[in-house]
This record gives sequence, C-alpha cells and structure tokens, in this order.
Amino acid sequence: MTTRRLHATDLEQASAVCMASFMQAVAPSLSPEGIATFAAIVSVDGIASRFSDDNDMFVFEADGQVVGVAELIGGQHVATLFVAPGHQGKGVGRALMQAVLACARSEVVTVRASLGSVAAYQRFGFQVAGPVGEYAGLVYQPMERALPTP
Repeated sequence: MTTRRLHATDLEQASAVCMASFMQAVAPSLSPEGIATFAAIVSVDGIASRFSDDNDMFVFEADGQVVGVAELIGGQHVATLFVAPGHQGKGVGRALMQAVLACARSEVVTVRASLGSVAAYQRFGFQVAGPVGEYAGLVYQPMERALPTP
C-alpha cells in the first residue's frame, strides 16, 4: 500500500474511485444537476484536463489497484479527496491528505467539503469558514486549515 503521484495510466481507475465514493456518500443528497456536474469534473477527460495544470494529484494504491484519489489545486485548494467504499476507515484518506498538505504552498489550505464529509475534514484539522454554498448543483461547506509557517 502506497501513496504516490497520479500517472496518466491511472486516470480510469481514479475516475472510477471518485464516482463510486461520490455515488454512495454524496449523490443521494444532490439534484441531477449536481450529479452531472460532479461526473464531468471526475470523468477521465475532466481529470486529464487538470493533470497538466498547477495541480498536485495523488493516488493511494493497494494490491495494484487505485483505492484513493486526492488533488490539490494551485498549492492551496483541496479539489478532490475520495476513497473507494471498501477501503474507507483504513487510513487511506489520512495518507492522501498528508501527501496533499506536504505540497501546499499557501499559509491556508481550503476545501469545499460535501456536507457529509465535514466531520472527516475536521479530523484533518480543517474548520468551517463560511456558510454552506452551492455551485452548479453541488452543495458544499467551505472549510480551511491554517498551516504552520516554517
């Protein structure tokens, strides 16, 4: 089991992990618009389009399979953190979050957490940073985590 940077060959597995986790935990509370928005963001093409940007993308691999995915945009915003349903609660999310935070280039890291994931982000040291918002059908809680200065 290891955390490593996403490779182009991981795109299909990464997309599948994000969708499986999302469909189980988040989709039931969203509108069809929100589900479609998310599906486009984590589609193979969606992930590939961000692969070369100023993003740090990681996977957690177990037995040769991608079971977790995380993305940090611009060194300051957690865009994705998903763990395959059968691997949740086993430290995969924590390992991915550590990798993401190690790449942070800002004093504060932000996330738009799905409402069901707020408690998980609080365990990672994030705090609520404003009212619940919505974007293209995706409902989220803005959160942030101040990082220690070197």
